[in-house]
Amino acid sequence: MATDPQMHDLQIAARKAVSVNPATGETLHEFECTSEQEVLSAVARAHAAQPTWAALGIRKRIAILREFQRLLHQKKSEVAQLVTREAGKPYVEALLTEVLVVLDAVRFLIDNAFRLLRDEPVSHCNLAMKTKSGRLLREPWGVIGIISPWNYPFSIPATESIAALVAGNAVVLKPSELTSLTAIKLVSLLHQAGVPKEIFQVIPGDRVTGAALIAASIDKLIFTGSVATGKRIAQAAAARLLPVVLELGGKDPMLVLDDADIEIASSGAVWGAFVNAGQACLSVERCYVHRSLYQPFFEACVRKTRQLRVGNGMDPETDVGPMIHQHQLLNVESQVEDALGLGARVLVGANRLPALGPNFYAPTVLADITHAMRIMREETFGPVLPVMPFDSDEEAIRLANDSEYGLAASVWTGDHNRGEALARRIQAGTVMVNDAISCFGISEAPHGGVKSSGIGRSHGRLGLEEMVRTKYLDSDRLPRMEKIWWYGYGKAFSRQMEGLLDMQFAQGWKRRLQGAVKAAGALRPRR
Repeated sequence: MATDPQMHDLQIAARKAVSVNPATGETLHEFECTSEQEVLSAVARAHAAQPTWAALGIRKRIAILREFQRLLHQKKSEVAQLVTREAGKPYVEALLTEVLVVLDAVRFLIDNAFRLLRDEPVSHCNLAMKTKSGRLLREPWGVIGIISPWNYPFSIPATESIAALVAGNAVVLKPSELTSLTAIKLVSLLHQAGVPKEIFQVIPGDRVTGAALIAASIDKLIFTGSVATGKRIAQAAAARLLPVVLELGGKDPMLVLDDADIEIASSGAVWGAFVNAGQACLSVERCYVHRSLYQPFFEACVRKTRQLRVGNGMDPETDVGPMIHQHQLLNVESQVEDALGLGARVLVGANRLPALGPNFYAPTVLADITHAMRIMREETFGPVLPVMPFDSDEEAIRLANDSEYGLAASVWTGDHNRGEALARRIQAGTVMVNDAISCFGISEAPHGGVKSSGIGRSHGRLGLEEMVRTKYLDSDRLPRMEKIWWYGYGKAFSRQMEGLLDMQFAQGWKRRLQGAVKAAGALRPRR
């Protein structure tokens, strides 16, 4: 049945994006979802303003980023507290994994963006092309759409946005409907720093808003989210060859070798599994331990897990905060119940903590795990550490690679050479030896995965390269001279070209010299 367009717009405008404190259930703010027409208008304004922003030049855009860095540092506590209220993570985690990550990402761009984005000479080794001068130009795409998640509501969109902006693009950001307040804070800081309002815009909303952004006339899309949504986005983008960067989550393995330090590795496992209540793409979601260390390792993990303090992230004593919402908590419970039904043992946790609030789940350690269980195959995104033994390095590698995901992994060993050798065999975008997750905070390091974990990279040089189109510019130094490869073919010319190939590629200096003699005639006018 046909619908009235005006009525459709009224229905869209009635949708709400609600920001709720997951620790208390308090509604922080309600946003009207950005309508499809408003999305199109935002993208159109961005297109109109972007050429002026690009013409400003890299050095002036870097100066604006420097002012953004100053403002963010000045308001670090304010930003971190907002992240804690809206996403639930402990305040100190908000400082470290959100604010610090962004401050350092700005530092990287201030130090490196001009060098990485300026014209790059291209040398020509082909003798026939020696009269040419070539350069690589890195030009902005135009308008980049960013769809960001709720689990790192400041650091993910901020690091992607500042890279896009310094490269000369305009950005239209659609944040998660659960964490729009944090995105509004980001846009406020960037505008205060000097980024024009049309160049960086935030469009709060739901899936319909996100779909409208993908369908709009953006020039590239950066998406962080689930595999299922990422695949739908890739299909929609393919219809018009829209370039995309997709970071689609992970099921990161942790390999504890027989020479690992149990105390160090168990501490790394507990933090890696439970930071941000396990709601991190880089969380330790599968832990494989050499059988000789299996019992003492999981006993150490249980002891350390029992010491964790679960509560409101605004309490400075809190180690683990709430999960973001009931849907996520139900998914964790479903995977744990499936594992228990297939023979897993609960060593600690596996229960809600209703006295603390509706979204709290106890940090959980599971043993007697197999790959038949969903908890070893599906992304959990919650505070669960499943521990499984292995008997050899070969088995550990096989288990680590037995996954559709490939975002990151870690290897724990007393021998870094052995660790790096195994790391090379793990199918992942990043592998850390004797640490986990912190790779996201290394501004120089690219972030992204393989297999179902996505395509493309963010952060560092490779992330900045995603924000530009590469153009090759070629200028001939002898514009008044006809080129030898132009028309004027014939038997003599073929012989000369044979000589040219021999001069460059024949084995032995005599044959090369003979080739040079044969090729010499090609330099004379052929008409």
